[in-house]
Amino acid sequence: MDDFNRKAVAVEAEFTFPSMGVIQVLKRAFEEHGKPEKIRVDNGPEFTSLELSEWCRVQEIELQYIQPGRPMQNGFIERFNRTFRQDILNAHLFEDISQVRVLAEEWVKDYNGHRPHEALGGITPLQAEAESSSKQACFDEVIFN
Repeated sequence: MDDFNRKAVAVEAEFTFPSMGVIQVLKRAFEEHGKPEKIRVDNGPEFTSLELSEWCRVQEIELQYIQPGRPMQNGFIERFNRTFRQDILNAHLFEDISQVRVLAEEWVKDYNGHRPHEALGGITPLQAEAESSSKQACFDEVIFN
């Protein structure tokens, strides 16, 4: 999630998500959206790994960790996760993970393009991004969970 314009940058559905998976998602996100200056993450093993730390150091991206047990420090992503869980994960029965991926992709398009956010003055994340003067300014900080 882009902290600046509340845009969902990527949603990945996997049974497990090691640090190398996080790096691959970040690479794809950077190709599409540009590289952020920092990434805020929780203290999960996929984010505290040596692989991710070293990769971010080489990319000149600051990893900002929230304090353990303090999810409110990552409040935007916590709310996003709750909304995704309610709208997709709790609302459907899935036969396989590919169904989750298809619905997640459709949901992200709707979330970014059709859901106005009060914090953005009642506009969608895509509208906020379009109104921004610089694409890089919109993607200065990403939050993961």
